[in-house]
Amino acid sequence: MVGKKGVKVGKKHDVQITERKEQTLADRIKALEDEISTTKYNKRTQHAVGLLKAKLAMLKETETRRASVGKAKGDDRFSVRKTGDGSVVLLGYPSVGKSTLLNKLTNAKSDIAAYNFTTVSAVPGILQYKQAKIQIIDVPGIVSGAAAGTGRGKEVLAMLRNADLILILVDALAPKHYESILSEIYDTGIRVNQNKPDVRIAKKERGGIFIASTVKVSINKETIAGIARELKLANADILIRDTINEDQLIDVIEGNKVYTPAITIITKMDLVDSETLRSICQEVKPDLAISAEVGTNIEQLKDLIFTRMRFIRIFLKEVNKRPDMEEPLIMQQGCTIRAVCLKLHKDFVSKFKFVRIWGPSAKFEGQVLRNLDKQLQDKDILELHIK
Repeated sequence: MVGKKGVKVGKKHDVQITERKEQTLADRIKALEDEISTTKYNKRTQHAVGLLKAKLAMLKETETRRASVGKAKGDDRFSVRKTGDGSVVLLGYPSVGKSTLLNKLTNAKSDIAAYNFTTVSAVPGILQYKQAKIQIIDVPGIVSGAAAGTGRGKEVLAMLRNADLILILVDALAPKHYESILSEIYDTGIRVNQNKPDVRIAKKERGGIFIASTVKVSINKETIAGIARELKLANADILIRDTINEDQLIDVIEGNKVYTPAITIITKMDLVDSETLRSICQEVKPDLAISAEVGTNIEQLKDLIFTRMRFIRIFLKEVNKRPDMEEPLIMQQGCTIRAVCLKLHKDFVSKFKFVRIWGPSAKFEGQVLRNLDKQLQDKDILELHIK
């Protein structure tokens, strides 16, 4: 390729131009982050801060797209087929005890050693608890900057987007890692222990932004409209049914966030004294402290995993036969008879006649129900009658 005045321009020159663009983008992101962090938030500055956050979100999205251009897709080491009734990913810094915990919870054999980065690929195992089969996945440890790609962090964190539950493991000897882990998860587009805000957005061809709400909203309408326009949403009806902030509004408009439950665990509790552990727990506020090495609180952790995954057990019986109490159907809290039918066979809903029910959901033993939308509870027994 020949440039002005016959100067030869090659691939090296193109790379230098790209690097300058990337540096400029990184600088703009850093400048916006600094401006947001140093701006005192109040009603007077709400609009300006909201627009800055929307601009930052757009720049980060551009950065993510550029970073993925030209990179090989997929990596067999980080490809795990989901099995069982749900999947849990163990996340933490290197040598936090993920492999030891996986081996304690399941029959998997993940490598264990007294040095960092022992695990170099995803290692799955199955936890069998309360008749549920729960897939536990040990992944390589992450480090600061993982969401930006440091240490294969993007591949590791991408696995979280398909998980049903995240176990955040924090070393009792390094509790400062906790905030860094949360930051990496957030930058990956995952919102832990949050429900997706109930905000309905209907795009339209013209008419600008129309905003309505069924709850009291702390963000004024001018700011909401400004954020929407910054995110390239020029014409839409926005109905807000939850109390939200600017960050949550941006998440909803972008539409690419994942909402996943998480459990925070302090590991290696046996390596610190009780006073230090108490101080760590006050700082991190974990759900549980454990020692996988000596087995402390492992059974409590199994129960916590089962509970946070919102599992219930539905037992099935055939007409004039005893129910099968060995192999329950694992469902989630709030499930309906319709959901059970769909899980068993796609035609069961259209062929449904009625169900006899025993257990917590029944007013009396063997109650006949014809309502497919009846919610079920743990340990219900169903006798389905199909046409």
